[in-house]
Parts: sequence; C-alpha cells; structure tokens
Amino acid sequence: MSPTPSSAGTRVILAAALLLPTAFLSACSAVGGDGCHNTAADLKRLAQQPLLNSAPAHASAPANYRGVGVTTGCDDDSSGAPWLHADRLYAFPGQPDDVLAYYTKSAAAAGWRVEEDPDPQAAPATVEGACWTRTERGRHLLLNLDFNPKGFSPEPKVGTGLAYSVSVGSRRDGGKDSCWH
Repeated sequence: MSPTPSSAGTRVILAAALLLPTAFLSACSAVGGDGCHNTAADLKRLAQQPLLNSAPAHASAPANYRGVGVTTGCDDDSSGAPWLHADRLYAFPGQPDDVLAYYTKSAAAAGWRVEEDPDPQAAPATVEGACWTRTERGRHLLLNLDFNPKGFSPEPKVGTGLAYSVSVGSRRDGGKDSCWH
C-alpha cells in the first residue's frame, strides 16, 4: 500500500525538520572553520609565553590557586574567529602602579609594544590594567594585564593586596585584533 498524500507530506516535513539543524551546523562549520577543534598546539604555544610566568617580587598565586599555574581556553561565540588565550592569576601585596611598572619594563624588553586606549575618556591604565601587542610566527598576539580579573571560578582569594591576571591571546586565524574592542 502506498502512503497517502497527507502521510507523505508529513514525512517530508519531518525529514526536513530533522535535517535542517544538521544543515545549519554544517554551514556554521564551513563559515567559522573548525571552531575550537584542533587548537591544542596553539594553546600550548600561548601557555609558554615567558611573561605569564614572570611577576614582580612578592607576587604569588592567590591562596586558592596555588599549584594551578597557567590555564588555557578557546572562546568560540561563532561571530568570528575563535579567541585562544592563556591566563595566569597572581596576588600582589603592593600597589597596581608597582605591577604596571614591572610589566611595562618586562614587556618592552621582550618586544611587546604598548597599545593605548584610543578613547580619551578612558580610565587611566593603572585602574583597569594595560595591554601590549606583538606578532610572533605570523600570529598577532595581545598581552593583557587586568587589575579586575572577573570570570575566574572560584574568585581569587588574596587577603590583603590585590589580584590581577596576565593573559596572552590571539584569534585562531592569527589575525590582527585590538586591545580595545
């Protein structure tokens, strides 16, 4: 017995409903590349950036991050090339100006160039942090010093002093990006 016209139409609609999400996912993969797949080698290179393991005297891992060291991640929001990053948290008993002076000198010695915030109304560098750029192996890198590290779980415990993060990041495609999106 052949299917009735109404059941054949229902099957076509059902098949389309089942295949449509797959078609969209395939289109996203074609447009966005591999997303975060196969990024282990790039993340490893980012994690080996010397400034992630360099800190001013008396800086240490926050009490609840001892032994963690550098962490890596890939953020793929599908609106462009995924963002690869390596991060490290520190606790420091001094002032933000001391940390900024240390990284300004260390970054310059390692070939990083400071990138100033183009917004004339922006807060001074010591309030938020600072950012430097450089190109390595054809990949545009950003070095970010952040005095308000958010999004870490658990939140860093520092006692007295301040918490800050140092991160090195790059778009997966190595393309140029700005510190101040």
